[in-house]
Amino acid sequence: MGFMKLRQNKRYNYKPRFYEGEGSPFQMKQKFDEHRTTLESGGNIKQRLLKALEESKTNNNTTVNKRVLIIIAVLVLFFLFLIDFDLSIFF
Repeated sequence: MGFMKLRQNKRYNYKPRFYEGEGSPFQMKQKFDEHRTTLESGGNIKQRLLKALEESKTNNNTTVNKRVLIIIAVLVLFFLFLIDFDLSIFF
């Protein structure tokens, strides 16, 4: 009856030889996880959006905000150029 049984997978317990740290060396962790508050946020989209906006207000990084606004403006102008929008109505 041994030919009817499924073969068990072998277990491989690897321990790194030169690792001297705390925790598992195989744990995948992002670089800025401990600084963000929106990672563990559950709930609906409104709660997540409000937490993200609150986090962005606490950072006060104005150079990033200016850069994002410039990128958005360039993309909007490029889109208007693609659809042949007449920009002369603004002048």
